[in-house]
Amino acid sequence: MDVVAKLNKLALSPQKARLVIDQIRGKTVEKAYDFLNFDISKAGAHIKKLLDSAVANAENNFGADIDDLFVSKAFVDAGVTLKRMQPRAKGRGSRILKRTSHITVFLSEIKG
Repeated sequence: MDVVAKLNKLALSPQKARLVIDQIRGKTVEKAYDFLNFDISKAGAHIKKLLDSAVANAENNFGADIDDLFVSKAFVDAGVTLKRMQPRAKGRGSRILKRTSHITVFLSEIKG
């Protein structure tokens, strides 16, 4: 049984989100919460809410026990990129890329 939770179009670059997701992949839900409670990044707060959603999905839809859940898969994909212009010297302009992320978390039960 895999439980899925997705967060689309998060206004955060995928590179920054992957730093946090890589830390919780493969850990139990309890250890992932311990890590995310002390993470001060913007990504950590959003991923914690996404993990809350995945745990609620597991409880309500599948009747799973929270103590037996772990993060089996978690990944970050690039979303749409907003292109903006920054005025520069001599009438030129530089492009600013405002990146977004799609984050997906899978929870599974520990066999045993």
